[in-house]
Amino acid sequence: MKLEAVDYNAPDAAERFVESLRNTGFGVLKNHPIQQQLVQSIYDNWQGFFNTEEKDNFRYNVDTQDGFFPSEVSEVAKGHSKKDIKEYFHYYPWGQCPDTLKAELQRYFEEANKLASQLLGWVEEHSPANVSELYSQPLSSMIDGSEKTLLRVLHYPPLKGDEELGAIRAGAHEDINLLTVLPAANEPGLQVLTKEGEWLDVPCDFGNLIINIGDMLQEASGGYFPSTTHRVINPEGADKTKARISLPLFLHPKPEVVLSERHTANSYLMERLRELGVI
Repeated sequence: MKLEAVDYNAPDAAERFVESLRNTGFGVLKNHPIQQQLVQSIYDNWQGFFNTEEKDNFRYNVDTQDGFFPSEVSEVAKGHSKKDIKEYFHYYPWGQCPDTLKAELQRYFEEANKLASQLLGWVEEHSPANVSELYSQPLSSMIDGSEKTLLRVLHYPPLKGDEELGAIRAGAHEDINLLTVLPAANEPGLQVLTKEGEWLDVPCDFGNLIINIGDMLQEASGGYFPSTTHRVINPEGADKTKARISLPLFLHPKPEVVLSERHTANSYLMERLRELGVI
């Protein structure tokens, strides 16, 4: 089995994209509207930020979860005991951000949100009638005006060889949100777990856009759209000396959105954050 990139401009793009999501939990788009040049510029500028001590001036707020998270407070994936080898910055339009980096990041945030709203529309359009009935409101309206959608700038530092045994850049996990939108990173390593239990490399051609299902869409669709387990493995050989920047946008509904009989978006998020030990 192989993940194929879907041409955003193809007449059957929506159908093929949603079919890929349904079968693998992932969809890969090429020829999409987000400019490669913008993504590359963000990678370059934020690599510079992570290489300086300035990042410590933006340490995260515990209550609002915006700002810089150093590697010592990095996540431990659910069911794992080793911390991931990474540091990251949580960007919300209302949160803290270096002045010199904000305009560019905000532009990307807005463009990625616009595209993501369209992709949620595709998912809704190609959901079977019995699944559509489960949605408490149109999927794209769940994120409209949401202040919870999060842009994370991730930095995986070069590996030094003294990493904790068994630690990898990002342990196998599922995302909490509706959809995650991710430009292909500047280095390979992202893998998805297939239904057959095999790890599959996600195409990392620069310019591709990678979208995966999170737990909230799985919850809202009654399990029809599966939240997929994925991980970022450590590079081999000479690639160990390369840093890796990644730019996932996590689409979060407004807190009051009803996902299912069991959960609102807020109750679901709080439950998962407690499981992760973040709150």
